[in-house]
Amino acid sequence: MAYLISEEAQDLLQDVKNFCEKEVKEPCKEFDVSGEWPREIYEKAFEQGYQALEVPEEYGGPGLSRVDVAALIEQMAIADAGFATTISASGLALKPVLIAGSEAQKERVCELVLEGGLGAFCLTEPGAGSDAGAGKTTAVKDGDSYVLNGRKCFITNGGVAAFYCVTAMTDKTKGVKGMSMFLIEAGTPGLSTGKEENKMGIRTSNTCDVVLEDVRIPASHLIGEEGKGFSIAMKTLDQARTWMGCIAAGIAQRGIEEAISYGKERIQFGNPVIKNQGLQFKVADMQIKTETARQMVAHALTRMDLGLTYTMESAIAKCYASDIAMEVASEAIQIFGGYGYSREYPVEKLLRDAKIFQIFEGTNEIQRIVIANNIIGR
Repeated sequence: MAYLISEEAQDLLQDVKNFCEKEVKEPCKEFDVSGEWPREIYEKAFEQGYQALEVPEEYGGPGLSRVDVAALIEQMAIADAGFATTISASGLALKPVLIAGSEAQKERVCELVLEGGLGAFCLTEPGAGSDAGAGKTTAVKDGDSYVLNGRKCFITNGGVAAFYCVTAMTDKTKGVKGMSMFLIEAGTPGLSTGKEENKMGIRTSNTCDVVLEDVRIPASHLIGEEGKGFSIAMKTLDQARTWMGCIAAGIAQRGIEEAISYGKERIQFGNPVIKNQGLQFKVADMQIKTETARQMVAHALTRMDLGLTYTMESAIAKCYASDIAMEVASEAIQIFGGYGYSREYPVEKLLRDAKIFQIFEGTNEIQRIVIANNIIGR
């Protein structure tokens, strides 16, 4: 793996690799078929503290750089993209609080994560996907409380989270400037979850609706200020998109590894098929694209760690990596031939897993708009 990481992260990387080989890679095959959320696998991961990789050192976290964490997340994705998505999506829910939350909110969510809790970021609604400002969930101030009503959909970790960061309209007349964000803990009366989505891929992650029916929370659970919810959400996604690129690169890396392994074993015309120069060129192109995606992820994360701007770089990392994950998975299937199309072999799953990375955290069409706006202006 080509990430340049600290010695501490190198030791952790070997631990994560060993854990994923033993506890994730093979067991997740069964759960990919059943669609059941593999709670026992996650509980073992929490014992290792893998859900807390992005918790800052001052709040009890490991104090790793973002590039360090990326190496670990990609290793998880190589084993199973759904597993990596669950861990990363919890970090997504942590980000709004770290970006704009009060000190008490930061301490509380980090405490929940360190205890083995997951987070869920709740922005998307049935009628508000790419157009987040069309959301209809409301939050009405009532004395020292807010009362929230609405429905969020396609929420990763929605059914298993310990806390939720939820956007809601506090002033519908102001459009996105009337959106605010709130911290809600699991078990709050009125908060419930819908049926788990029967997804095409990343089937070892939990995805469902989050329903808010007269959910009353203290006013102190407002994250930042009223009307800043959309801005906080966009800043959150600016960071989170790079992590989706990281997982997509892991899917591509798995595709390369599987294609090479199979290509060495499969004999046609008296030789391993990997000896065919046409397939060697395929593998070379797969490697070129995957390494390029990985380096774009590392570049965007390095800019974050240095306090530099990263909106465009993050969009490029997510867009490019997810596009090439689809390409590499497809080429891996081609190298397997007919066997690649069978669920008895591992590569068809990579294609199913890869597709969602072109869609969530902002579709790749949206990413191209973000990139264009950054280079030619709005």
